[in-house]
Amino acid sequence: MKKNLIKEKYQKKIKLISYYNKKYYNENTSEISDTEYDILKSEILDLEKKNIFLKNKNSPSISVGHKPSKHFKKVTHKVPMLSLGNAFEENDLKNFQKKILNYLDKTSEFEIEYSAEPKIDGISASLVFKDGIFLKGLSRGDGKEGEDITENLKTIKDIPNFITKNNFPKEIDIRGEVYIKNSDFIKIKDKFANPRNAASGSLRQKDPNETKKIPLRFIAYTYGYENGMQIYSQSNFLKQLNVWGFKTNPLNKLIKGTKNLMKNYFEIESNRNQIDFDIDGIVYKVNDFKLQSRLGYVANAPRWAIAHKFSANKAKSIIRDIEIQIGRTGALTPVAKIEPVNIGGVIVSNATLHNEDEINRKDIRVNDKVTVERAGDVIPHIVSVDFNKRKKDSKKFIFPSNCPSCGSKTVKEFNSTTKKIDAVRRCTSEGYDCKKIAIEKIKHFVSKEAFNIDGFGKKIVEKFYHLKLVQFPQDIFKLNYNKIENLDGWGRQSVNNLKYSIEEKKEISLERFIYSLGIRHIGLENAKLISKNIKQSENFLKLSKDKNLSELENLDGIGETQIKSLKNFFLNKKNYHIVFELLKILKIKEANKVKIDGKFKDKTFMLTGKLLNMSRSEAKSLIENNSGSVVSNVSRKLDFLIVGEKPTKRKINAAKELNIKILSQEEWLKILNKAS
Repeated sequence: MKKNLIKEKYQKKIKLISYYNKKYYNENTSEISDTEYDILKSEILDLEKKNIFLKNKNSPSISVGHKPSKHFKKVTHKVPMLSLGNAFEENDLKNFQKKILNYLDKTSEFEIEYSAEPKIDGISASLVFKDGIFLKGLSRGDGKEGEDITENLKTIKDIPNFITKNNFPKEIDIRGEVYIKNSDFIKIKDKFANPRNAASGSLRQKDPNETKKIPLRFIAYTYGYENGMQIYSQSNFLKQLNVWGFKTNPLNKLIKGTKNLMKNYFEIESNRNQIDFDIDGIVYKVNDFKLQSRLGYVANAPRWAIAHKFSANKAKSIIRDIEIQIGRTGALTPVAKIEPVNIGGVIVSNATLHNEDEINRKDIRVNDKVTVERAGDVIPHIVSVDFNKRKKDSKKFIFPSNCPSCGSKTVKEFNSTTKKIDAVRRCTSEGYDCKKIAIEKIKHFVSKEAFNIDGFGKKIVEKFYHLKLVQFPQDIFKLNYNKIENLDGWGRQSVNNLKYSIEEKKEISLERFIYSLGIRHIGLENAKLISKNIKQSENFLKLSKDKNLSELENLDGIGETQIKSLKNFFLNKKNYHIVFELLKILKIKEANKVKIDGKFKDKTFMLTGKLLNMSRSEAKSLIENNSGSVVSNVSRKLDFLIVGEKPTKRKINAAKELNIKILSQEEWLKILNKAS
């Protein structure tokens, strides 16, 4: 897929989901179905997964819900209300469990017990109790801040105003879903589009007396902050909620194994129309709270939970053309231009074909009648071809051996990690020598997670590039504003706004600067690692020297692939010149140190051998959460070598020679417990 179209498509979807979130969370209206919303979210996440340069602050991978309304007081959640990752098929569940087992360093024989809870399609709310008294009720908001809707929540009979049970925690946030039964909604359906809309609109009434008129209900399912709770599993917590006077979902079950999860899933899906409230899937949570604590969180979602959404939508269509799109890294992605078709209430006219191998494997051709699927963890894609409907004069699609943009040769690279030839074919042009790649690199440069220049969207990048106002990133900071003011659609005020936005962004963190350059295999996390190591921007250019570049090999998380990408980047004289020019223009802040108050501050660790009952990922997280850092090679910079079972003797000997302190896993855990 062409880079500019990828970015354009992504930003369009971000705008859409932000619009729908605003409508839903702030204006109490829903313009699309839940299925359509989930598909849109999946498309965004899939685009981000395949194109790491994309992420936007309004992405569902970062943000949750929408900013609280100005009509209600904003209150910070003591513990953020996070979203969940989605599963759509059995393989997604298997991968979810596999990741858990790998993180915990367990084999497939280790049985994980899950709490399977049907996901009610309502409005999330958090109830703050202190000394048994219901003090405050908050909406989800953006996950960090919610709206104070206490008085409206107090009108719901399912929510107790005070709890006198002896075992009730001193302080706790009870979280759950506000909803309306389908049987109750029939009585008020003339006022609202659907039950979820009714719940949302009612909760956000300025007058609680208006809220009271709506038959709202509340089902509790989790907690946020707690102080003094003596419960050790999700299933026991749900039971205790009932004892305390809360309603819980009667369909909740304890289940082991993905096969049993799937069996329960199909049972509930087949009977969902008989349930008196709307559900759009099932949430699976690791039942053991200790395991939940060990697993922790990634991005804005827990590792220990996932939402299994109900089935995908499919439809038949005809491929009218196959278009090759080019990404920032030169990747050529085929896209099927299909006869517009309605899938789940959404008109679909494009479907990804993934790569050359996928086209060949499925033998996809122009004018084929195909089945298109719109759901799952991918954007709309071609499931199968109806070969019985294929025309006799049909011709096999030939993937271009040359870049459609610049004419450079295209190749499939050998992947040193997988030891296989990549499925993706790439343009061999050196970055800015290819017009399409250059445009996408500049779009990446101004994107939200890079320089985040307001008013410098994709269309402006394309226009300025074609007018030769911006050919390279540094040109952005040298714009001829007089020329821009004379362009159609531009005036003095809009030019001044753009100028202000650009000037404002001349100061940037080192990690975001590195990320903004769009170096292949250097995402934001790798940029953070590099910036933390080199500390100052002037040291970045020094990486063009092999000697300095080799120092990065010691960083845990920076491997051969990243080193090679950096080397290739600096081998291109244009790239070196771009960085050189930018460093003269910009004020780049030194790398921020994470958790400067941690007990392991400025301490460096290395792991060798197999750890007992703990994966390396978990051990690394524990060290970094205490402000330490993990490296992959023994050097004088190393403070501690942690030794597990069957360690590398060479590393131990090297550590002894350098008088580096060597710890067993038991000794390290003792230090860790003191540091925690």
